[in-house]
Amino acid sequence: MLQLSKRLQAVADLAGNSGILADVGTDHGYIPVYLLGCGKIQKAIAMDINQGPLMRALEHIRQYDMEDLIETRLSDGLSELLPTEADTIVIAGMGGALMMQILSQKEETAHAAGRLVLQPQSELFAFRCFLEEQGYDIMEEDMVYEDGKFYSMMAAEYSETAAGNKRFSDTELKYGPLLIRRRHPVLRNYLLHQREQKEKILASLEKNAKRDVSQRKMMIRKELTEIEQLLQMWKEQVT
Repeated sequence: MLQLSKRLQAVADLAGNSGILADVGTDHGYIPVYLLGCGKIQKAIAMDINQGPLMRALEHIRQYDMEDLIETRLSDGLSELLPTEADTIVIAGMGGALMMQILSQKEETAHAAGRLVLQPQSELFAFRCFLEEQGYDIMEEDMVYEDGKFYSMMAAEYSETAAGNKRFSDTELKYGPLLIRRRHPVLRNYLLHQREQKEKILASLEKNAKRDVSQRKMMIRKELTEIEQLLQMWKEQVT
């Protein structure tokens, strides 16, 4: 069976069981090939904006004799996917801004899917804010550390009644509401890493600043306080 990286494994795990899965920006087609091999999906559509990645995906699809079960499709985001054509849509490994654009351009298709599995590489706070504003409920979250980087991923579902409702605090949207509630161990390591980085920045500003950086220092101290408050939850869990 195909072995996935920790990041892709976490994304695949969030996909769960479904009939037809669409993998946007499929690259090598690893996720649909893996999920079909596990029997978790019945069919898949592997989509990418460039022909090169689709050719690489097709090589893997043929390697595992899945040509009849996985269709490759040239598509700019969700543009070539019809509403209700896929039960689950995976969008992983892209910047948060690009993913927001993809979801906004084909709202009907995104809304119709039973589950969205999303792994933004950047702008996580803005991306979670976008989901909340657009009526997507975050159903599950996970976080992994691989090759020196932290990766967050989430499963979301659209709810028409949820659009515009403020459900999470800014702190939760910044670090992941369900990661916080679960006291996720990788989130704790991420917070420790963030604390160390911000303390170094603060020390550098206090030592080397040649202009007024009081506002910047105030912001960093506020972020450090926020991190300490979150880390306190793990300490309380131990006691």
